[in-house]
Amino acid sequence: MIRVENVSKSFGSFKALDGLTLRAGEGTVLGLLGPNGSGKTTTVKILTTLLAPDSGDARVAGHSVLTAPGLVRANLGLSGQYAAVDEKLTAFENLHMVGRLYGMNRRTAAARANELLESFRLTDVAGKRAGTFSGGMRRRLDLAGAIVARPQVVVLDEPTTGLDPRGRLDTWEVVSRLVAEGTTVLLTTQYLEEADRLADRIAVIDHGRVIAEGTATELKQNAGAERIDVVLRNAADLPAAASALVKAAGPGSRPEQDLQNRSVSMAAPGGHRLLVKVLSELDARSLPVDEASLRRPTLDDVFLQLTGHAAAAVPEPAARAEAEAAV
Repeated sequence: MIRVENVSKSFGSFKALDGLTLRAGEGTVLGLLGPNGSGKTTTVKILTTLLAPDSGDARVAGHSVLTAPGLVRANLGLSGQYAAVDEKLTAFENLHMVGRLYGMNRRTAAARANELLESFRLTDVAGKRAGTFSGGMRRRLDLAGAIVARPQVVVLDEPTTGLDPRGRLDTWEVVSRLVAEGTTVLLTTQYLEEADRLADRIAVIDHGRVIAEGTATELKQNAGAERIDVVLRNAADLPAAASALVKAAGPGSRPEQDLQNRSVSMAAPGGHRLLVKVLSELDARSLPVDEASLRRPTLDDVFLQLTGHAAAAVPEPAARAEAEAAV
C-alpha cells in the first residue's frame, strides 16, 4: 500500500533524502524512526504530494505521487504533529465540514460524522466546541477527520507529541482500531515505546537513508547482548562505578554514564554471571547501589547503536535545515 522507491530530495546543499526505499503492506503499521533532521518530515511531505522528489517515485495504494497526485490524496489521510481542528466549531461540525470538503452531500457527511463520533468515543461532546477539548480528545477528533473519506492509507506524523500519558494511550487505541479494520498506517515517531507497541515493522532512517529495518524483536536481537544497568545512590560515584564495571567485564567494555539518573550501563555478554561479578566489585569498593538489573536490549539501545545518540537527541544543524527547506 506504501512504496517508496529510491527517492532522493535535496534543498540546496542539504540532502534530505538519499535513495530512500520503504514498503508497507495492507493493514499494517510501518514505524519510521530517526533523529530530527533524518528525513522523516520530507518523506511525509513527498507521500502526501506536498513535495515532489528529485528522483525516484513514491506510491500510495498503487498511485504515483508524480503522475497521479489527485488519486494519492483521495486514498490518503494525514494527521500531523498538531491537531488540525477548528476550535470554534463543534466536534460534529469539524467532521461534517471535512466530509463536505471531500464532496459528500449534507446527509452523507452528517451520517459519517456521527459514525466517527461514536467510533472515537466523542458522542457525548459532539455539540461542544473543539477549543474546550483536552489534548487527547483533540487528537481523537483529528484522527477521525483524517479518515472521514475512508482512506486506505493514513500517515500519522508524530501523533502523540505533547500529549499526556492518558492521551497517548487513547491515541494508541485509535491506531490499533484503524489497523484492525484494514487501514495501512505510516507512523513517524521519536517515542520508541510507541513504535515498539504499534509497528509491525520499523525502519530507522538517518541522513535520508534506511540504516536498519525489521520487526522490533529483530532489531533488538541485532543490538547484541543483554545489558547491565546499575543505579548508584550517589551520582558522584559514577566514575568509580564505571571503573568497577570495566574491571569486572574486561578492558574492551564501554560503560555509559547517565548523571541525571545516577546510572551506569553496559553490554553484558556474560549475562547473570557478569552481573554477579559487577555487584561483587561494587561492594568491594563500598559503592552504595540502589538498583541493579540485567535486561534485554530495548529500541533505545538499538537507536543509540545505529545513530550514535539517543532518540531524544537533536542534531541541530540537520534538523534546522530540513525544517526550513521543507516549509
